[in-house]
Amino acid sequence: MPRPSLAKRLKRWVRYWLVRIALAVVARLPVRTAARLGEAVGSAAFHLAAGERRKALESLAVAFPEKSELEREAIALSSFKHLGRSTFENACSPKLDHSLEARIEWPAADRECLERAVRFGRGVVLVTGHVGNWELLAQFLMQSKVDGVAIAKELSDPRLTALLDDFRAQRGVRSLWRGADGTAKSILRGLRSGQVIGMLIDQDTNVQSVFVPFFGKLAATPRAAADLALRTSAPMVMAFCQRKQDGRYRVSIEEVAFEPTGEREADVVSLTAQLTSRIEDAIRRAPEQWVWMHRRWKTRP
Repeated sequence: MPRPSLAKRLKRWVRYWLVRIALAVVARLPVRTAARLGEAVGSAAFHLAAGERRKALESLAVAFPEKSELEREAIALSSFKHLGRSTFENACSPKLDHSLEARIEWPAADRECLERAVRFGRGVVLVTGHVGNWELLAQFLMQSKVDGVAIAKELSDPRLTALLDDFRAQRGVRSLWRGADGTAKSILRGLRSGQVIGMLIDQDTNVQSVFVPFFGKLAATPRAAADLALRTSAPMVMAFCQRKQDGRYRVSIEEVAFEPTGEREADVVSLTAQLTSRIEDAIRRAPEQWVWMHRRWKTRP
């Protein structure tokens, strides 16, 4: 792989230190103050980052053609504010450790759903998306004594990848980096030992994908979760951590029932479509809690 240009290396160096400094500063703030500051930063980003705002509005026009431009702009602004708030809250997560149970509602039925899948004895494929606060979801489940690992994408800057890995590890979240040597074997070994394998499948990234409907339009969707479940017969669950009106979060977990037909490729497409439909349902419950600035329909069939 060719070495990045001097300008790109300088940009990455500046970005890395800005992230480190921001994390150090925000971590010292009270959680509520950090949340309000995060919303303010998100609002500023909406107004100043014209390119990201445009992508968000284009995505919302695909997903909600029945809404007016003003309604879609309101959702986009709320989405930027939500992302800012969640990011700053996560930076304060060490202060949340002792109060997560008070801040997060996890109904007994949803808890039993996950425990039942674990008792099956083949590990669990847990599927989610960039909905609500997915980092807090992982931290909460690990603190709730769930034996699990998150599959994550390495960032373009190895220093940021290492920083993110350390950030998560301090909160009890273990990561396996997609595409790294040994990751596939570690996933299979984890399932055999009964681990919960967390995977996000709601973005158009450079991985093996299939096209399934997302808000009525075909979207390239990672197929790894479906492939893994079909290969190992591990049970699947959907999990989300979404903010409620009172500012607290609710963790929801639901079983995914699927009966394979034996036609492997068709089964992968069908199962991936079902998983994506569940993610869409979660987004529709709170449209402002998804990353609309992501170009979800970038790759075309």
